[in-house]
Amino acid sequence: MHEQNIAPWQHSHDFAMKNAKGERRTLYVLILTAITMVAEIIAGTISGSMALLADGWHMATHVAAFMITLFAYHYARKHANDPAFSFGTGKVNVLGGFASAIALAVVALLMLVESTHRLIEPQSISFDDAIAVAVIGLLINIIGAFLLKDEHSHHHDHHHDHNLHAAYMHVLADALTSLLAIFALLAGKFAGLDWLDPVMGIVGSVIVTRWAISLLKQTSPILLDRNIEPRFRQKIVASIESDADNRVSDIHIWKIGANHYSAIIAVVTHEPKPIEHYRALLAPFRQLSHLTIEVNQCQEH
Repeated sequence: MHEQNIAPWQHSHDFAMKNAKGERRTLYVLILTAITMVAEIIAGTISGSMALLADGWHMATHVAAFMITLFAYHYARKHANDPAFSFGTGKVNVLGGFASAIALAVVALLMLVESTHRLIEPQSISFDDAIAVAVIGLLINIIGAFLLKDEHSHHHDHHHDHNLHAAYMHVLADALTSLLAIFALLAGKFAGLDWLDPVMGIVGSVIVTRWAISLLKQTSPILLDRNIEPRFRQKIVASIESDADNRVSDIHIWKIGANHYSAIIAVVTHEPKPIEHYRALLAPFRQLSHLTIEVNQCQEH
């Protein structure tokens, strides 16, 4: 039995995104959004404004989405070193972003259905009350966007936090819906264009759907262990095969976190070298956070 210390050959499997500031700001936005949500749903119901109700419903799902965001941060941090997760909890934040994208899509569908109904069967609108609450909602959304934008922009280039990005997209969707609501209500009040209210609800649903699809496209490939982009895969293979007579017989590279990849690479060569040699060949690819290399000696002459 091997009795020597094996610590030098072990490493952490904590690939989760660390963003305490973003988590704290998401909590602030959650509180602001929840307060505004209640006000808009009540005002929209009393005034009869579909655009305002749509904004309130939108905010309701965003409250749920922000709760998912905060839960994802907490869960990933709590189980960061749990051996039950083969590659750590790096994908928890990505899963949070995916769940938020689903929530966005559901809201867009509800907005479309109700707006179409209101377009077919118009209802009277109390414009003054609806406009006042919609403006308050927009201001809250702008504050939320600024709180999350700083963190989202800071982490975008090098450490893409899909969880925070999803929260940011929800705030933008809220701001857009509020803006469309204000435009529709002003047009209805001063120009008599009451039909613009449900139309703006439909326009908002289409835009939010596009955002939801974009977020799904970013997160779903990671959750499905999609291989790394072909150009990076080719560079990795070239780095190994440019050395001696190495040939890569099998290669699997997939994301295990927002910016961390795991790789399993099988190499065939006539003259095998120590594993450290092949790891050195791949040292420039710093995104390979978890690397397993299999070296096979070719017996053909």
